[in-house]
Amino acid sequence: MSLNMKLSDIDINDLDLENMGSWPITVKVIFAVIVAALVSVLSYYLLIDSKIDELSAAKQKEIELRQLYQTRYAAAVNLEAYREQMNEMEQTFSVLLKQLPTTHETPGLLDDITYVGTTSGLNFLRINWEPEVEKEFYTELPIRIDVVGDYHQFGNFVSEVAKLPRIVSLHDFTIQAGPDNRLRFNVVAKTYRYKDSTP
Repeated sequence: MSLNMKLSDIDINDLDLENMGSWPITVKVIFAVIVAALVSVLSYYLLIDSKIDELSAAKQKEIELRQLYQTRYAAAVNLEAYREQMNEMEQTFSVLLKQLPTTHETPGLLDDITYVGTTSGLNFLRINWEPEVEKEFYTELPIRIDVVGDYHQFGNFVSEVAKLPRIVSLHDFTIQAGPDNRLRFNVVAKTYRYKDSTP
């Protein structure tokens, strides 16, 4: 039989599975191609596909390990610099803690703020402590300040408060026009006390 045999000439009912050797060559070739395709597909899904997933996972793990290595290597190389930085941070933290007033120093801080305000030319209408606010590591000590002056005096006052040896921050300010073209400046000054500081 020749390979040029037409597929229409083949009757599937004449094909005997127990005697494949007698099949026409065209049918044998088609059957072999189908079997080869099935074997290839099954081999891929049963043997290769899972290995590809394992390879992808291994490549991802390699990338993660390389990044971890680079991070640890950089930390190891700079370990001495990190230790020096840590010492500097501890010293800075210690200095900042010393700038937080202890309980017995807070009246002196009120005097300092009053002095800064009067030397800046401001007239105090009110200055008094408000209730303490407990935070996680520190206690907030707000001071309500109500003064009369002009913009330049307010600016000078804020500048001088920033120069005080203790940490004082200004919050929630308002400026309103008052009598005689004077301005009324209302602000909350906050200082802080570290919770572990001794009274």
